[in-house]
Amino acid sequence: MIIRLGEGTAAGGDTLGRLPDGRVVFCEGGLPGETVRIEVVQERRDYARARVLAIEERSPERTIPPCPHAEAGCGGCQWQHVALDAQLRRKAEVVAESWRRLGRMEPPPGPLPRRVADGSYRTTLRLAVDGDGRPAYRHRRSEGTLAVDSCLVAHPLLADLMAGVRLRPPRSHPRPSDRGGRHHVRDRHGAEVGLRVGLDGGERLVLPSGGAVVVEAPVDAVVAGPKADAHLHEAAGGRRWRVSGRSFFQSGPQAADLLAETVATAAGHLDPTETIVDLYAGVGLLGGVVAGRSGCGLVAVESSPDAAGDAVANLADLDAEVCVMPVGRWSPRRRPDVVIADPARSGLGRPGVAAVVGAGARRVVLVSCDPASSARDAALFRDAGYDAVSLAVIDLFPHTFHVEVVTVYERP
Repeated sequence: MIIRLGEGTAAGGDTLGRLPDGRVVFCEGGLPGETVRIEVVQERRDYARARVLAIEERSPERTIPPCPHAEAGCGGCQWQHVALDAQLRRKAEVVAESWRRLGRMEPPPGPLPRRVADGSYRTTLRLAVDGDGRPAYRHRRSEGTLAVDSCLVAHPLLADLMAGVRLRPPRSHPRPSDRGGRHHVRDRHGAEVGLRVGLDGGERLVLPSGGAVVVEAPVDAVVAGPKADAHLHEAAGGRRWRVSGRSFFQSGPQAADLLAETVATAAGHLDPTETIVDLYAGVGLLGGVVAGRSGCGLVAVESSPDAAGDAVANLADLDAEVCVMPVGRWSPRRRPDVVIADPARSGLGRPGVAAVVGAGARRVVLVSCDPASSARDAALFRDAGYDAVSLAVIDLFPHTFHVEVVTVYERP
């Protein structure tokens, strides 16, 4: 079937078009304005999903994927066929369209979109394990895996770790240790492996999950089970950060730097008499950068004990308090001047927005990692009496459809 694709791009990265019967089709691998031959892979009453088989009329935004594994079906980077400048422009358009469609409002003005460098920016990966025990990406068009011998977006220290790790069925039960070599951890069936490196400290972590395996890793790598106390160190935003193996951190120091700079600018001028609250604080990155530069007080709220422990260590030199609890259970002892929130992909939602609004801050800086949740939260803030005054689009994951939105809300 040959169709002409429209100008719209969906939040999941697919390009929108119309089938001959009028239904909307989400087309993987297409670009706006192209004429393409497609294969329909999923049909519903009012829409369908398809993938491109051939390009009949090519968009000027289309480019040759810079990584050979993209053509082989690697699911790690979905947008390598899109030119870099077009990736950033399309992501900004997806955000704006989400605000109009889901939030029923126009996005506020903001700085020009920015991105990290397009190669070697990742220092952390979570991968599947293939039949030979190798860390592998999920295949884009099947339930299989694809082990690669190189990776465009992985830092060389991480790529080398990926090549040197094997997860094998246990034949014996060697005594556990925490350094490289062989490590009995758990069953390879359904196993995954997290790989993390710290560029500031040079540490490398292997974090298996999903069953008992023997992990073979380079001698300098630390292999850590779910309860192991393993961490690495990273530099970002002018500070050094301790990050435990199971704590969330950005895709790499470039991403952490760009996000922290954007949030610090959005928070505005603060003086030492003022207080900020960092909700979903993780290891303390965003609030720590802002408080470290301004000297203001900081309350960091984080539900993960691992990440909260990191935050205590990372913020020890600041006027900071770390609260280990879910955001929904937290209530301020006094009104903060600025609230920073960096929730999961689902966004704040009604409970989260209610917690933020209840704090009574004059300014809120919201980090959203999904355009749809950004738009839904915008509508909730509008209904609660906050105005969206600035929106910044930043690309922390080049060659993918993922995008971060940093929005500033103010109470009139």
